[in-house]
Amino acid sequence: MSEHVKIEINTGVATITLDRPEKRNALRREIIQRFLECVEEVADNESVRMLVLKATGKVFCAGMDLGQMQERAESEHSSEDWQKDSQVYCNLLTALVQMQIPTVACLQGPALAGGVGLVLACDIVIASENTFFVLPEPMRGITAAMVTPLLLHRIGPGPATYMLLSNERVPASQSYGICHAVVAPDDLDSRLKALQDSIMSGSKSAFAITKSHISASIGCDLAAQLQDSMSVSAKARATADAREGLAAFLEKRQPSWQTS
Repeated sequence: MSEHVKIEINTGVATITLDRPEKRNALRREIIQRFLECVEEVADNESVRMLVLKATGKVFCAGMDLGQMQERAESEHSSEDWQKDSQVYCNLLTALVQMQIPTVACLQGPALAGGVGLVLACDIVIASENTFFVLPEPMRGITAAMVTPLLLHRIGPGPATYMLLSNERVPASQSYGICHAVVAPDDLDSRLKALQDSIMSGSKSAFAITKSHISASIGCDLAAQLQDSMSVSAKARATADAREGLAAFLEKRQPSWQTS
């Protein structure tokens, strides 16, 4: 699955690209693991001063691969599998949050579910006008547990609650500050280039100190919150409603919840 995550390092800028457009860049465990390895490679490279996350196709990331999630639900060792999947995703988000260089998510299209977590784990977000965000987990009988602390950190409890409970699409231009710049699709590359040039004019050590100071000033240990959220995510995936929600989505029917 490593072919679905590409990394390029050029003149101090690392670009990691999700490249599974035929599946809307949905995340399987193997893809997340490779993504994590790429982030760790960037973190260990002293020459890199900036990280950009991108994707190919019309969708930035549709979240977790629900086909694989259904396989997990039917597995004899489903609880162990859920825990492993949650841990790998948690490790990826934590690695992004703890990067000492500026990180930029460049969105050419929508981000859904776990894809929103990738976006929120970055420092700066730029997006094309056709981008939107949605957290449809409750419609699948599960929760956006690991997205939750990042969402609260970025936009506050009021907007976060709306996004977590409404199942509605939030356009990039009205995303409560998730996006720092929203441009026409044809202008996305030039906006990224301008931002890249500006960031690259700064001091790497100053950026590291600034990011550490921001975290200390906010008084928010996102890494610890993500770790705690991992258990919530795994627990939600193991419920009867989670199995029904995933099956209903894959079978293209309305779910029949056990609780009303």
